[in-house]
Formats: sequence, C-alpha cells, structure tokens
Amino acid sequence: MTKQQRLLVALLSTLTIGFASLIGWGIHAQPLGRDGRFGSVAEKKFSTVAAASSTDASLLTKFFSDNPFAPRWKPALAAKTKPTAAVNPLREAIAKFYSDRYQVVIAPERVIVTAGASGALLLAMGVLLNPGDEVLLTDPGYPCNQQFVRVMGGVPLGVPVDSSSGYQLNAELVNKMWTEKTVATLVASPANPTGTMINAGDMRDLIAAVGARGGRLIVDEIYLALHYGGRATSALALSDEVFVINSFSKYFQMTGWRLGWMIAPGAYVREIEKLAQNLFISNSAIAQHAALAGFAPSTLTLLEERRAEFKARRDYLIPALRELGFAVPIEPEGAFYVYADCSKFTGDSYNFCWDLLEKAHVAITPGIDFGRHRANQHVRLSYCTGIDELKEGVVRIKRYLSTR
Repeated sequence: MTKQQRLLVALLSTLTIGFASLIGWGIHAQPLGRDGRFGSVAEKKFSTVAAASSTDASLLTKFFSDNPFAPRWKPALAAKTKPTAAVNPLREAIAKFYSDRYQVVIAPERVIVTAGASGALLLAMGVLLNPGDEVLLTDPGYPCNQQFVRVMGGVPLGVPVDSSSGYQLNAELVNKMWTEKTVATLVASPANPTGTMINAGDMRDLIAAVGARGGRLIVDEIYLALHYGGRATSALALSDEVFVINSFSKYFQMTGWRLGWMIAPGAYVREIEKLAQNLFISNSAIAQHAALAGFAPSTLTLLEERRAEFKARRDYLIPALRELGFAVPIEPEGAFYVYADCSKFTGDSYNFCWDLLEKAHVAITPGIDFGRHRANQHVRLSYCTGIDELKEGVVRIKRYLSTR
C-alpha cells in the first residue's frame, strides 16, 4: 500500500467516535486517569488501520495533487455549494452498491444524501407528517426516532415488542395498533438496541399491511450490511414505495463525517429536495467525495474483514452473558448490540448500571434509554471494543455479581 493510499485509509477510519454518548460503545475496561477508574469512553470501533504517522501527515498537501483519488478530491475543495441531493458520482455509487450487494436496481435520482441518517429520518418525517399525525415505532427502539416525529408535529406511538415478535413490529401488530390518525410506521432491521432483523417474508407482510391502510413504511437499514447470517434482503427488493434510510457511519465506519442517505419513492424525491434545501442547503462536499472511496474494492474487502471481527465478538459475548445469568432469548443477527434481560439480578436496571459502573468500572446501558416496555429488566451491551476488553468486562461483571 502506498503512502497516499495509507493516508486515505487513515482519513476514512479515524473519525469514528461521534455517537459515543448515544450508542454507548459497550463493555469498557479503559483507564480514565491516575486513579485507575474505568468507565464509558468514546473510542473507535477498531484501531485505525494504517494510522497516519508524522511522515504521512507531511503528505497532506501532496495528497491532493498526485494520488489516484485526486480528481475526486479537487472538486470537493472548490468553494461552491454542491447539489442538495448529493454530487452525482456518489448517488451513482450508492445505487451500484445496492445492485451489487442486494440485487436491487435503483435509479440514482432516488438517492438523497443527507447529514447522517438523522438528517434522512428528519426529512422523511417532514414530507410525511402533518401536525397530530401518528407514527408507529417499536418499544424498545432507537431513542431519537420519537424526537424526529415530534419535531415535525407528529405523535410517536411506541408499540411494546418482545422476543415473541423478535423485538420487531409485524403485520399483526400494525393492524392492531393503527388508528385513524396513524400515517406511517418506522422499523429498523437490524435494530438498535436488539440487533434483530425482519426476514423477507415478514417484511413483505409488513409492507402490505401498512400499504393497505394508506400509510407509508420507513425502514432504517443503517446496520443492514453488518449482518452475520446469510444474504440480507433490503426492503427495496420488495417494494419501490418504502423509504429506506442508511448511513456511512456504521458499516463504512465514517461516523465523524456525518453523511447518510435516503432512497425515497419517486413521487417524493422533489419534495424532499425542496425541504432539504431549506433546512440544510447541502451536505459537506469533502465528506461526499471521501465517501466515494468507501466503495473501492480494497475498502470493501477491509470492511468485510471488520464485519467478521464483529461476528467473532458477538459469538464470544452472548454465551458469556448467558453463563453469567443474563437472559438473551434471541441471538442478534446484526448491528453490534446485545439486549439482555437482567431480571435475575435486579428490577431496576438504571441503578444496576450505575452500581456496576461505580463498583466494577464497567459501562453498560439501561433499558430506559430505549423505551418503557420492561425497561427496568433490560440492559444493552455493545461489542464495539476488542475481544480482550470484552473478556475483561465479563470478568468484572462476574466479580460484581458475586458480591450482590
């Protein structure tokens, strides 16, 4: 690998700590100071693969003049506002990714690049909701989703889910919970905090149930490329009428670059563009051109190696937690989370997590962060840290539980 290529890899892999306060990188055994205390820290999912050395840093100027990606980067430096929906090469690269990975043909014009997946979710709610409209969400679920609904005047309706439905909404639950004010349903596959997925058959039934009621389905696929079973199916393979959300933050590990995308039904594209023009004007040009390198064959090979490492971490952590006494009724199929039932040890997971942090110096997340349904009996653990730290965390939890 040349110095220029090493620098590019470093640029694409150093900014991966942005959401630590929201997604809580999981079991940590990281010293915070002289007193040797441990706790939740914002750390990278992986060590930087070819971190830029001082010698590499001296190449920054040269990088833009003679490396193979220079034609992509030079326009990014021009002091001009870029198209709201994205530079065309990036839209085309995303569309090709869906064709290669999921066998779905997507017109590049339907791809709208946004300021992270959060920007995409905000825009989806903006074009779908009027004040008072309801959106069905899972409880537990990603905590910011309800805020995206509220900021557009909508009403989030959390639907209690558990292991019997794979912690996911399905057609039966949609039919049961839909009201005359409901206009949309939002699901995530794989989901945060549970890591569970919606299989193709259930997704097809869900699309039909929402469509039969004149509603719209929004599918958050931000973790879809981080799945650990057979071939994953995008909801776009089943319908052109779903709103699909994705991001460069998870599989592509570009969290700090703040770039995501939405693939919208054709009839909504122009309305989304107009809303985005008023809210955001456009996305970072440099981030967009950097994201193009994420689709290079060598980059995808690296990302697949990292996906295999995530799977190895999951395969270690789940049996270790079960041996400690945590209940994990469903093995997470994707993402990098385990949503564990801790009711054997406590009926108050919030204070349990604080006590674990104070006494064992291990940080995990209480269920209350993700909803209300049986929140006090659940915790979420993330395996965004290395196997050695996971093992140390498990040892500390075991020692802590033995003293309760």
